[in-house]
Amino acid sequence: MTSFRFLHAADIHLDSPLHGLSRYEGLPVNEIRSATRAAFDNLVQCAIDETVDFVVIAGDLFDGDWRDMGTGLYFAKAMGRLDHAGIPAFLLAGNHDAASVISRTVPWPPNVRLFGSRRPETHRLPDILVAVHGQSFATQAVTENLVLAYPPGDACTFNIGMLHTALAGRQGHADYAPCSVDDLRSRGYDYWALGHVHEFEIVSTEPYIVFPGNVQGRTIRETGAKGAVLVDVAAGEVTSVERIELDVIRWARLDVDCTGAQMDEVGNLLRSALVGLHGSNASGRPLIARVTLTGETVHAGAVRDGAATLRDDVRAIASSISADLFVEKVRVEVTEPARTTVAVGEDLGAMIDDAATDPDLVAAIGRDLERFILAASTSLGEAEDGELRLSAARGDWAGVLGTASTALRSRLTRAG
Repeated sequence: MTSFRFLHAADIHLDSPLHGLSRYEGLPVNEIRSATRAAFDNLVQCAIDETVDFVVIAGDLFDGDWRDMGTGLYFAKAMGRLDHAGIPAFLLAGNHDAASVISRTVPWPPNVRLFGSRRPETHRLPDILVAVHGQSFATQAVTENLVLAYPPGDACTFNIGMLHTALAGRQGHADYAPCSVDDLRSRGYDYWALGHVHEFEIVSTEPYIVFPGNVQGRTIRETGAKGAVLVDVAAGEVTSVERIELDVIRWARLDVDCTGAQMDEVGNLLRSALVGLHGSNASGRPLIARVTLTGETVHAGAVRDGAATLRDDVRAIASSISADLFVEKVRVEVTEPARTTVAVGEDLGAMIDDAATDPDLVAAIGRDLERFILAASTSLGEAEDGELRLSAARGDWAGVLGTASTALRSRLTRAG
């Protein structure tokens, strides 16, 4: 067998829409919106620069039916760049771009080979003795084991299986096309190019069974580096599987421990944590963080009471550290110690503690504030997570009273 190399990617989700991110002040909305295309441009350029022999994309190239023809035209142009470089591209449809979902089409360049959805198909590259086997999703929710119908591997050929699956299950991913590692091994293939799971994972090395992860994180649920894998093969054996980072924006979670902190120390803790996060970002890519304040402090009520101002302060601190450091949300999850000595009378303290569980008070608060919440949403726009008016808008009056009670206790304590 000859030596060759290929690029394995999945879960591109081209032009996936933003879900509510535009309402968060200061986020680079245009850059986030175009990030999937920019990452895919990086993938195409990587394939050209690394002179790969072919590219495989194991499902969810698209994020659903196109809103307009621009998505298809962009993809055709990107595939044209590969075609001019003499690089074939093998595609199969996953749950987001199943045959039942994508209704629009454009003529693809001749290097694009899309697997059908009725049964497994095989495409061959005879010059390098490669056979690529795969089956696209016919519908969004494929619940049967597709692998068992895949053909046995060709003799004297390097066999690649492409499949969009969560295997026997992966947290946060629907159990589409379920199968086991033993099912995959039973086909006698040399490499399984999987898709659907958005985290990079080498499931097995005998044979190689690989999730490359998605090429670009799109929300805070998809943190860290994203990209594809570059696979080298010599004499019929995989000699290396190298992860290639292709993303243009990174997402990160930042927990700031405020245990025992005084109110005037919180800002310094936040600045120190954000400086550390920025310093650890060796990639140099723009970073979007969700900041969560945790820990126990007697000033928990005051911190919660000033949450709106705190969000603005955190974003200002981030901007002062770097023009490429952004804060998506700030969650205030600090709590009071189990036993806190406060200068509040026993009767008043008991009333404050019981407020959130008093059904009559909860109902009365809901009635009294309903019109105010409606007016606030009209004049101030949508509330961010963690704001009291968001809890109120959802009818969580017990949650509103719980937060307000903690803040009231803190204010009374500070007042002596």
